[in-house]
Amino acid sequence: MTEDIVAGVLRQWQQVHPGLDTGPMAVIGRLNRCSALLQQASDAPLRKAGLTRPEFDILGTLRRMDREVTPGRVVRETFASGAAVTKRVRQLEERGLIARRPDDRDRRVAHLSLTEEGRETIDRLLPEQLRYEAALLDGIGDQRQEELSAALGELLVVLEGRLGSLME
Repeated sequence: MTEDIVAGVLRQWQQVHPGLDTGPMAVIGRLNRCSALLQQASDAPLRKAGLTRPEFDILGTLRRMDREVTPGRVVRETFASGAAVTKRVRQLEERGLIARRPDDRDRRVAHLSLTEEGRETIDRLLPEQLRYEAALLDGIGDQRQEELSAALGELLVVLEGRLGSLME
């Protein structure tokens, strides 16, 4: 079996500090490396369509919620900052993919929805994106993918519980 780059780093640390427990580095280092590589690779179809991942996430949020939502809700759903969502919504609105409607009672509140073009764009891109992402995971069998997904889900719950309270 071919050795990954993190295994080499762990081996080097064991040579320098033989008693050091590098177990956390084995997990977090691999997650970080996978994340960086997946980010580069999985965004390729989006770039071809003229979208960034955060823009795709906003369009996807509006599509899956299938109703008007406030920018604040988009912030919570996409884990982006308010300023970032405001900027991206403005760009998507200028491109005709999102419509913004002021609230009837409070003009400071906006309601966002997909335009017909926005709906068509996300409905066309999502299956293409999922096929591409499936191809990226092709070297791992379906059962291993399910196991990996479950393990990452457990880690996510732990981290959200610990880090979520620290970030509030």
